[in-house]
Amino acid sequence: MGIFFSDHFGIDRSTLDEYGALNVCLLSDLPLFIDPFLLFHSEKDEYQELHEGILNYMAFLRDKSTEGPIGRGLLESWFYFKEVKQNWLGFTMLGNGGHALGASFASSLNEGLAEVFQDFGEETITKGSHPEKLSLIAGGVGRDSISDFTTNLIKEYLLNYTQKFTLANIDPSQRKIFHVRRVRFNYRTEAWEDGQFTLPKLRNDFVLLTPKDILTRDDTWINKNDLIKDFQDLPLAVSNVQLREQINNFFYKHLPDRPKRKEIDEAAVATIRRFPELVDYYIKTKEDSGEEAADASAVKVEDLVSVFIEGLDAVLADLQNKVRFYDKLPDSYAECLERVNAFKRYVEHQDGYKLINRGGRGFSQESEVQLFFGLVWYGTAFDVNREVNNGRGPVDYKVSMGADDKTLIEFKLASNSHLRRNLENQVEVYEEANDTRKSIKVIISYTETHEKKVLRILSDLGISNKENIVLIDARSDNKPSASTA
Repeated sequence: MGIFFSDHFGIDRSTLDEYGALNVCLLSDLPLFIDPFLLFHSEKDEYQELHEGILNYMAFLRDKSTEGPIGRGLLESWFYFKEVKQNWLGFTMLGNGGHALGASFASSLNEGLAEVFQDFGEETITKGSHPEKLSLIAGGVGRDSISDFTTNLIKEYLLNYTQKFTLANIDPSQRKIFHVRRVRFNYRTEAWEDGQFTLPKLRNDFVLLTPKDILTRDDTWINKNDLIKDFQDLPLAVSNVQLREQINNFFYKHLPDRPKRKEIDEAAVATIRRFPELVDYYIKTKEDSGEEAADASAVKVEDLVSVFIEGLDAVLADLQNKVRFYDKLPDSYAECLERVNAFKRYVEHQDGYKLINRGGRGFSQESEVQLFFGLVWYGTAFDVNREVNNGRGPVDYKVSMGADDKTLIEFKLASNSHLRRNLENQVEVYEEANDTRKSIKVIISYTETHEKKVLRILSDLGISNKENIVLIDARSDNKPSASTA
């Protein structure tokens, strides 16, 4: 099987680019998300209609939420959604099977529509309604939930978008007519309808293409992190002088002398709860700077796609050159060490650092680093498992060949405040739980300060030269681009 959609279906990559579709990876999800704000702010009529369709469905749900209690069956029909895994977007590693928007999201949505969206469709501060508002108020509703919710509500568009490309570009032997559940909502019958579409066939399922211009890599444009981070600028947007003074007074009364960042954020959250209209003022600032949303998302998506596709090609070629890639190595430890060092070469010498160090726009979390590392296992004969938990906490990877040959791989960021303790004993605990004495620790450094911190800790612990502790330099300030070097 080809790694990317274009390779698997024999499509020139430029054909997908011209169509505007993301060249998805068919081994693992890509950490990209659909941002409904990019629909709202787009000049494309079809995107505006999609956003309006999302709002219409939310208005329907709001009306049902305010009419009274909703029975279990209708609640599941209207408020529960499965992840549309066929678009290969999200955080699933070594595959595309994510999590459904189940009871927790349904509860947040049901309660939010009755409380958060009281003026839904009749806003006086903002230019329009935004489903992302739910993520600003409700707990546990992040970019992945908003993206999955949006995907479900524009699924018919994505299916038609994919079908059009399929009929024009994909060989009949590689496509099939699929019956797809919950494609469109019928407001007359108040029920979801199914549909049939000719789509690319991948094993027993289909692949769904997504336009790149509605995707973002980081948070959605309207997000809770920015709301808290930029909170102190929000009162300036409040035209009512008396209200503005009340907001400032409440905020500063909740601050101790010489407050730390955490205390400032906590005071901001308390003030927003007391004056919820601040959420609308925040959304208005995002609407007013909407041009930046499309530009920023386009750059981030293109950066990821170009470095990822070209880089993965390079790292797999590197593996094939250095080992008998399609043959089993002597044991799981040797295989793991070779793959880890191939990933290290990719990050340090082939622009791979750009995937996990975003040039000042924030560093990747350990989970995102692990996702990209998982892709270098393409073609292995070993069994590779993620997040193995034997009652003593999960380990990042367990690689095995039979019951007697197992190696563990643990990833940590150099910035991790518990790094010293982890290096002293954490993986050893996992080794005992998994009945193995073979493990590799991988440490990612994003800054010179963190790099020096790691070297100091290794020296203090007397483990500076151990081959199973692999340091990866993901700094952006000490290496030229591979494309210009």
